[in-house]
Amino acid sequence: MIALGAFGRLWTAASVSALGDGVTLVAGPLLAATLTRDPVRVAGLTVAQMLPGLLFALHAGALVDRWDRRRLTVGTSLLRMAALGLLSTAVLAGDAGLPLLYAVFFLVGCAGLVFDNAAATLVPAVVVPARLEQANGRLQAGRMLGEQLAAKPLGAWLFAVAAWSPFLLDAVGLLLVAALAATLPANLNAAPRVPLRTAVGEGVRWLLRQRLLRTLAWTVAVSNVGLGAVSAVLVLIAHERLGVGAVGYGLLLAALAVGGGAGGLLAGRIVRLAGPGTTLRAGLVVETLVHGLAAMTRNAVVAGLLLVLMGLHLVVFSAIVASVRQSLVPAELLGRVHGAYRLVTVAGLLVGAVCGGLLARHAGLVAPFWLGAGCGAVLVVGAWRTLNDRDVRAAREGVSPPAPDR
Repeated sequence: MIALGAFGRLWTAASVSALGDGVTLVAGPLLAATLTRDPVRVAGLTVAQMLPGLLFALHAGALVDRWDRRRLTVGTSLLRMAALGLLSTAVLAGDAGLPLLYAVFFLVGCAGLVFDNAAATLVPAVVVPARLEQANGRLQAGRMLGEQLAAKPLGAWLFAVAAWSPFLLDAVGLLLVAALAATLPANLNAAPRVPLRTAVGEGVRWLLRQRLLRTLAWTVAVSNVGLGAVSAVLVLIAHERLGVGAVGYGLLLAALAVGGGAGGLLAGRIVRLAGPGTTLRAGLVVETLVHGLAAMTRNAVVAGLLLVLMGLHLVVFSAIVASVRQSLVPAELLGRVHGAYRLVTVAGLLVGAVCGGLLARHAGLVAPFWLGAGCGAVLVVGAWRTLNDRDVRAAREGVSPPAPDR
């Protein structure tokens, strides 16, 4: 069963971190929207946050495999705390501009990249293999409920009261995260001390040779193009297409968390009933339909219901993928493979954010939704065969997984 002591502290630290992330991620676009109404410049904030994943994901994975993962979670939490404290002070003083906002989100993204990788690789150290999917579902549920359900309305309300306060709240929360992370067992991995480039290459080659993980990586990357396009301009969609204000925008994001929380709690049951491959396939169909239907509505309630369905799909999908990765990848390679996987998937979000801003500017705010529907349709055709119950279940359970391609 799950080791409640260590896992409970890891879950609490991750959930508090997610709560702060959510507060900042709703306040950041709201602050940007007060500085500019240009969709490309607003979307630039998402680009600044996602760019570290494109530039440093591989190196972050190598560092996580070399250094004590507990210390990394502590150090990166303190670094994010300092950056957000600076931003809060600048907003309070009336000196915050887009360059500072971009810089802080970039730095927080770099530190968050290492934190997330280290936290993900700590899961197999505190959870037995048979419970990985349950643990990942709970982590995903905690993240969604904290980052979206609790944080988004809270962040929007705090921003309306005092624009500097959401960033200060996140900074204080990260001090608690660092304290919790410091109580986790030391986790110094025994990866060989080879040159950094060689270590990075080992992780990339392992991912490329494993057919199932390779397919899952590009599947999530293509999906993220559509998701990134919509999320980058969602604040403008909420204001100008759905006709809701800052609090309404936060509530729309909270709807995503309701579905995500349900998905995290039900992931194990859904997979047992439908099968892991069938669940992944169904999720791709759901994602395609949600994007298409969202493109056709101006009703905020309908949009909220669609976000509930999208949240459920995303968390169940992510729980299965994380369990497969943790089951298949050797412990000494987990950070690097996770880094390589994240590079591919974050690249999708980054491309989507850029495309979302450009499409919204030149083709209207509905265009990012149609891009998402198109990406989903491509995946239904391209990934359907590989995402079958037999191979996914074997990998998830760690029983005779498919051999890497040669």
